[in-house]
Amino acid sequence: MTPLISARGLSVRHGEAVVLSHVDFDIAAREIVTVIGPNGSGKSTLIRALIGLEPAAEGRVVRQPGLSIGYVPQKLHIDASLPMTVRRFLSLPKRVTDAEAGAALARTGVPGLGGRQITGLSGGQFQRVLLARALLVRPQILILDEPTQGLDQPGTAAFYRLIEQVRAETGAAVLMVSHDLHVVMASSDRVICLNGHVCCAGTPRVVSEAPEYRALFGLGTGGAFALYQHIHDHDHEGDAGHGHDHTHPHVAHPGHPHA
Repeated sequence: MTPLISARGLSVRHGEAVVLSHVDFDIAAREIVTVIGPNGSGKSTLIRALIGLEPAAEGRVVRQPGLSIGYVPQKLHIDASLPMTVRRFLSLPKRVTDAEAGAALARTGVPGLGGRQITGLSGGQFQRVLLARALLVRPQILILDEPTQGLDQPGTAAFYRLIEQVRAETGAAVLMVSHDLHVVMASSDRVICLNGHVCCAGTPRVVSEAPEYRALFGLGTGGAFALYQHIHDHDHEGDAGHGHDHTHPHVAHPGHPHA
């Protein structure tokens, strides 16, 4: 299967500093791939290079011709003094119909917010509006740069479940940058561990057992942290009607009953 986006030997520099070095990357249709790594590891730079917002110093990035990308940036500053409703925001930069806007908001779990001011939304509402806006381009791939930054753990888990639902409903591939080790493994088909270069990559279980991953996140080799499987088949608060029955690895801390 031809990848939606691929990179070969990708290096990116900011001035004299090498931010990314010889990264190879592929993402195929319907995959959920998550990039993890410490601060300053080049995660956002990789995302920006893959979608053409950062020039490559070496190597190349190839995107399928006509590829439709829905992008949710890490930060989006909107001046609090600027009046802008959610409905108007959804028509930037390309105008959409009321029906399209309403359907996107409903799909992301925030129906009826069209008349609200963007600056009056909670963090979770704003992230779902950003996702709705990304879905309006009918993306073949959704790219989300730390989409749960600032959300609490229940909000983070709910957002990741929403991403899984969107992938199931639309067939879009998903590429995410995340710090959320406690849930990221559950939501990914593949994980890429980055620290200026690819330290390790593979299925969540393969990466979780890799020495490079454990060293990078200070997990050690003595079992101070361990990934465990948590089976749940219940509805989460605020997520009624979206019960799940699947396996979610989590990070267990010392003293945790599952550790």
